[in-house]
Amino acid sequence: MSCSSCNSCNAKPDPPILAVVLDLDGTLLDTEVGSKWVLKEFLGKYGKVLDEGNQKRLGWTLKESAIAMVTDYDLPLTPDQYVEEIVPMYRQGWAKARALPGAIRLIKHLRECRVPFALASNSLREYINAKISHQQGWEEYFSVIVGSDDVQSGKPSPDIFIEAARRLGMDATHCLVIEDSLVGVQAAKAAQMKVVAVPSHTEADCSSMADSVLHSLLEFQPELWGLPPFDDWVNNALPIETMVLSCQHINGSLYEIEEDGMSALPAQAAGVYFGWAQVGIGTILKAVVGIIFDSPSAMRKLHLSLIDGSVDRVSDQHVQLSLVGFIRGFRSQDVISANKIIDEQDKSIASSSLELPEFTRHNNLS
Repeated sequence: MSCSSCNSCNAKPDPPILAVVLDLDGTLLDTEVGSKWVLKEFLGKYGKVLDEGNQKRLGWTLKESAIAMVTDYDLPLTPDQYVEEIVPMYRQGWAKARALPGAIRLIKHLRECRVPFALASNSLREYINAKISHQQGWEEYFSVIVGSDDVQSGKPSPDIFIEAARRLGMDATHCLVIEDSLVGVQAAKAAQMKVVAVPSHTEADCSSMADSVLHSLLEFQPELWGLPPFDDWVNNALPIETMVLSCQHINGSLYEIEEDGMSALPAQAAGVYFGWAQVGIGTILKAVVGIIFDSPSAMRKLHLSLIDGSVDRVSDQHVQLSLVGFIRGFRSQDVISANKIIDEQDKSIASSSLELPEFTRHNNLS
């Protein structure tokens, strides 16, 4: 058989990735959780209760969402009145929104490696600017920002991504998109761009369309896309911004104690982490924590393993966790139902890492 008759030989190679286009809400910034609480409070004023159908509106423009909310909840408002009332409430939440795990690391890495990148969101430019104004340095990081009012149609139309590529001086096929929502993935594919999905835990529909699916940005490997690799791993562990949370260990399980119904963990914090566990006064132990969302309930589950001994040491006690490092995302062979998420290699990596200054200096419990 001649080579000319072989389809694999005739297939054109994918265009190289030369630029990255990033979504904002739910991808870089944890605005989705705050938005949910705003909607609950807003609907409560009209005697309505937020239902799970709200998840279908992830990634929509505010105008589209307003029309749907007024109709779905039979609100005594026009869509314009809805926007006028709810935006001030959203603005308060934007001031408190946190960067999602790995977001700041990725932005800084792209900037330092001089990889062109843009921000492309279904929000209006005014709202994008308001959101990033509360994040230190972000206004300087993004030289290219495209909002839904900069183009004829928002996502799932490809217009936003095509315009972002144009402003970057790139052909769309040379751009990699990082998204969290179905409409965003649809828009990226329509623009003929490669797309990495980091879906929210109720937005699994976008996974089947994406070229790659991650649990969090901490798992992103730029080198798989021909981009410069990260160089911040230390002995198979990644230093992270410290995450502190209060928990209760009850009947062998670890439960976070939420404040005002809000988790101290950012959304999309998933995988195997390590750090310090304080029990009582003065007792600080090395710990490994597996964090996973249980489908289809999307409830966050925490699995604790102590390097310094059995978890029986913390049975039925209050545990203060200070997580300072990340080891890995979840693997297909992890046995979640049997709580066999953390293995001996994870413990070994955590134990040796917690002796290093890159991790000990982040101990907020000592």
